[in-house]
Amino acid sequence: MSASPDKSGILVGVDGSAFSDVAVRWAVREAVMRQEELTVMAVAQRHMPLLVTYDNEKILNSRQSQHSEIDQVLADACRIVDDMLGESRPVRVEIAFMFAHPLGGLIEASEEMRLVVVGCRGMGAWDRLTLGSVSSGLVRHAHCPVAVIHKERPALDAHAPILLGIDGSPASESATAMAFEEASLRGAPLIAVHAWADHSMSAADLDGAMDQQKGAEILSERLAGWQEDYPDVQVKPTLIDQDAGRWMVNHSDTAQLIVVGSHGRGGFAGMLLGSVSSTVVHAAEVPVIVARTPVGPTQPSNSAAPASHTDAPGR
Repeated sequence: MSASPDKSGILVGVDGSAFSDVAVRWAVREAVMRQEELTVMAVAQRHMPLLVTYDNEKILNSRQSQHSEIDQVLADACRIVDDMLGESRPVRVEIAFMFAHPLGGLIEASEEMRLVVVGCRGMGAWDRLTLGSVSSGLVRHAHCPVAVIHKERPALDAHAPILLGIDGSPASESATAMAFEEASLRGAPLIAVHAWADHSMSAADLDGAMDQQKGAEILSERLAGWQEDYPDVQVKPTLIDQDAGRWMVNHSDTAQLIVVGSHGRGGFAGMLLGSVSSTVVHAAEVPVIVARTPVGPTQPSNSAAPASHTDAPGR
């Protein structure tokens, strides 16, 4: 994965929900494919008895109950990991938990990771172990790319395409780097989508053939170096004159993954999630990777710049 050399490993956040279990399975497959260490983490806020009390026994019982809940969440997640990895243990696995706000804790943990994986929804907005309610916060504020995993889907052909959104922004360049590497590792074709116009633009803002030609040039320039670096990846450049997010959602049924940048040409770096990314993350039912920030060198090597508890090995 194109990332800074001091980052390594895949982190999956767990909360005991069905979506969390799907995220764990996806993270295990990704870790094995990349030969990356996998960290399974639960984050929860400490809670006190509903009534303010100075009764040490009640406080102790409350904390023990919460520890038991977290232990169960992690045990269930580890059971999934064990079933998938078997006795061969091809990757190292760490188990961790922290008491913190779920969003803040995962953002902090993301500083050292190449990729964070979460379910699209968790156990509910009011549950103290909730994770899904913070997935939207992670794609806005994490320090590394974030994979948002939706419901379990029937197995697709291993060579089902990967969809990539390109708009020429730095975050888009990071997404391009990641999409090419994912496609190469999976042996999958890559469909690179660029919207030269969409329905939100007025007729006065459009210049027909000229805008389309400019869009084709942007797409060609952004793909050229990467295609040379990844000659094994079959790329299908795709120009559209509609909203890119809706297009990718509508064409995701036969795709195995969507990769987008965290914000587009008009976004505020590190803060806003672009409209395309937001549409895809919320509406697509396939895994979506949001490239948070430029991850290491965001240009191919031949292109000029214009993107706890620890187990022993084998657990």
